[in-house]
Amino acid sequence: MDNSPTNSVKDTVTHSRQIEQLHAGVDTQDGAGVKLTRVLTQQLQQRLDPYLMLDNFKSDNPDDYVAGFPNHPHRGFETITYMITGRMRHRDSAGNEGLLQNGGVQWMTAASGVIHSELPEQEDGAMEGFQLWLNLPAKDKMNDPWYKDFQSEDLPKYTTEDGVDVTVIAGTSHGVEGAVTRDITEPTYLDIHLPAGTSFSQAIPADHNAFAFVYRGTVNIEGETVPTKTMAILKNDKDADGVTITADSSEDTKVILMTGRPLREPIVQYGPFVMNSQQEIMQAVTDFQSSKFGEGA
Repeated sequence: MDNSPTNSVKDTVTHSRQIEQLHAGVDTQDGAGVKLTRVLTQQLQQRLDPYLMLDNFKSDNPDDYVAGFPNHPHRGFETITYMITGRMRHRDSAGNEGLLQNGGVQWMTAASGVIHSELPEQEDGAMEGFQLWLNLPAKDKMNDPWYKDFQSEDLPKYTTEDGVDVTVIAGTSHGVEGAVTRDITEPTYLDIHLPAGTSFSQAIPADHNAFAFVYRGTVNIEGETVPTKTMAILKNDKDADGVTITADSSEDTKVILMTGRPLREPIVQYGPFVMNSQQEIMQAVTDFQSSKFGEGA
């Protein structure tokens, strides 16, 4: 879907947020040994509420990803997987199955509990993408699971007058509504491709937390440089009405931008379970061990 924002719905930013801190992430492994960079770590969950985790995976070495993510459980949050390059097969205990491929998004609401697997359907070539964890409000954590695949052509896209290409995975940008909206956390998730030297502005409500991750090139936000493979946590400022991102003049740049309304609820995480109390975590473990998440993917 291609859209051109009109003058009446452009995001006009008069006072951009500044950078509070830069964070390079931690190299780690997950699943069956998949190598990735954990950009949003557990120590940042309260600061970037409602977001819980962001992983960036990128490799053209099959040994780094071929084993994938065999059956594993989740409860209490949503996972958003954005596949820039590659092919991954999803199966889960709720009976869902889908193929995530170049430019597509898999949105899964684990809620009360699901067991799923994500296994590559390729033996060579590059695999690159992101997995984001978005928290659920306490009242929704025990709802039924939900799942939907979006192919690249299903995701709303638009191009600015300066030639900046934007994919709106969630939320709204310049009047273009994304593939998914959420009433309580109000996530905005944009993939922004900026030609060298161009700028892009996005309105952000003052009470929302926000961060950007540069995965190609270099950007500048309010006079501070953000190099590639770096997350910029944006300062909360009641006088700021958004953020302006400018690509380095020497190279094209790609960045993802996330914003969301914080839940301001307790966050208790134990591996793949994120609840509001230790008692709820213990119940999640018991339910999983008792096969109450289904019979497996």
